Amino acid sequence: MPDSPATSSTLSTPVPSTSSRGSNLRDMVDERKTGRAGDASKLDINNLPDLLTVREVADLLRVSPLTIKRWGKRGKLPAIRINSRGDRRYKKEAVLWLLGMKSGGQD
Repeated sequence: MPDSPATSSTLSTPVPSTSSRGSNLRDMVDERKTGRAGDASKLDINNLPDLLTVREVADLLRVSPLTIKRWGKRGKLPAIRINSRGDRRYKKEAVLWLLGMKSGGQD
């Protein structure tokens, strides 16, 4: 029995090579896993802003934003609360101290 036109056209659709498809798939999986695949690479440790957001600190330390908030509650990484919503910001010095990159204590 001859193939129907729909079947023959779907069979003749070009398929990307395995190597390019594999790298694209890896990129998609990485981005899907955290939702912010390239964010950590955007932060330059030598050129950080004075105050960092929860997400920026989490990306820098490669932990969950919830972990950062928990550390703030326990005093490990004190947060500065800003605006009426109570958004958290973290001092660059405190984050660098936590990383062991600067001597001196937290303020």
